Amino acid sequence: MIQHAKISEIPDILELTTACRLHMESKAIFQWTTTYPSSAQFLVDCKRNELYVVKEEGNLIGCIVISSVMDKAYENVKWLTKNNNIYIHRLAVHPSQQGKGFAQRLMNFAEEYARTNNYVSVRLDTFGQNKRNQKFYETRGYQKLEAIYYPNQSKYPFYCYELVL
Repeated sequence: MIQHAKISEIPDILELTTACRLHMESKAIFQWTTTYPSSAQFLVDCKRNELYVVKEEGNLIGCIVISSVMDKAYENVKWLTKNNNIYIHRLAVHPSQQGKGFAQRLMNFAEEYARTNNYVSVRLDTFGQNKRNQKFYETRGYQKLEAIYYPNQSKYPFYCYELVL
């Protein structure tokens, strides 16, 4: 079941994202750091009611942020649409549960949320060194646009993607 995250679940969400970070690092993908994602960021996400979790049998398996707020890093990107968009951040599925369709379910949920609330597109970015994520979004119909950089996170680019609804 996908539902809004509770502030009390942030420690479990951090445990999940740490497991994801370590799993990515084992594959030489240095997308997340020890400081990102952070409990402070998840707290903001929770307070904005933008953080969702997926659970099975009471176990937290994944999370996603669905936001209407554009990050500063996106301001100069040449997007396909002008406004009225949602942004996906911090999509994560525990490594032991990957490949079972949970990321698809979370993205289906986000895209349906966007349609139901009359948004015109879904925007996101993913790490340039994470080919699996890029293929995941491209297979879903997202169009790869341009690169942005998060210097405190990586020397490698993050690619922006947009799905026009």
